Amino acid sequence: MTRRILIIDDEEDIRTIATVALETVGGWDSLSAASGQEGLAIAQAQHPDAILLDVMMPEMDGIEVFQQLQANPSTQAIPVILLTAKVQAADQRKLSTLGAIATIPKPFNPLTLPDEIAAILHW
Repeated sequence: MTRRILIIDDEEDIRTIATVALETVGGWDSLSAASGQEGLAIAQAQHPDAILLDVMMPEMDGIEVFQQLQANPSTQAIPVILLTAKVQAADQRKLSTLGAIATIPKPFNPLTLPDEIAAILHW
């Protein structure tokens, strides 16, 4: 069974790099959304195996998206990995209290991203 990962990030470059990494290196299918609202809609319709979620986005940030995913019975079981440029310890602690599975710092290495995700999710 091929895994499907939803990438929610407002930066097109990040979505493109992550998509190529997940599909060519990881051998997985990927979905992408340019905004939190779009990401929520795709998560509900497609039920991906995992979500890579950018923390800092305009309009609806990743924290709000994560809270809405958790509040919805149809999406609350989907594991969420946060992507963030905020790597200070205080920021990491705050993000870890949300209940996300893990945090991957940006910029990430596209060649190791699938391995990092597989290790985090025990795939």
